[in-house]
Amino acid sequence: MSARTRIKICGLTREADLDAAVEAGADAIGFVLYAKSPRAVTVARAATLARRLPPFVTPVGLFVNAEPALIADAVAAIPNLLLQYHGDETPAQCQASFDQTGRPWLRAARMTPGFDLLNFASAHASAAGILLDAHVEGYGGGGKAFDWSLVPVNVPRPVVLSGGLSPANVIDGITRLRPWAVDVSSGVEIAPGPKGLKDAALMRQFCEAVREADARIADADN
Repeated sequence: MSARTRIKICGLTREADLDAAVEAGADAIGFVLYAKSPRAVTVARAATLARRLPPFVTPVGLFVNAEPALIADAVAAIPNLLLQYHGDETPAQCQASFDQTGRPWLRAARMTPGFDLLNFASAHASAAGILLDAHVEGYGGGGKAFDWSLVPVNVPRPVVLSGGLSPANVIDGITRLRPWAVDVSSGVEIAPGPKGLKDAALMRQFCEAVREADARIADADN
């Protein structure tokens, strides 16, 4: 169990948003390398943004059923990129990518009643962690939360909680599930407005809420 919940802010497209996310306390920054997403960036754009990151803030590349060449290009352009698979990638495909790139990877699980998360996590035993997201049409959580009661205890990989998180509900999610990390995108965006444009105040509030959840857990455990 981590004493500090890690924070990933995903779907960034602008320098100012990246800088604000880092200032707020993000541990990881996600770049959507999936052309059909409204938050998509090219490999070249992701690399430009990633070069702004200070030490110990990790760039994450989100892929959906990507061709190996795209993954290889991203790895070459962003030397410390963590890979996140969000499509229909099989355990064998994820392992083959690891064998090719040597990069650690996360596997997204689309949570729905009846989904066997323990079996899914065991099948992806080489993953650095399992990202829990809502099951919606298409790929990604669509800013929707899932039923957290679907998450069993003792998932055999570090868990990243995602799907509809915001400053308003992240404390509840962390105190209930105690994940290794949380992942937010639409919950810290300017609304209404184009997807991908982040709100600096909301990012700061989100990170502050995560720290508040950690403090509550520490108090409860003492």
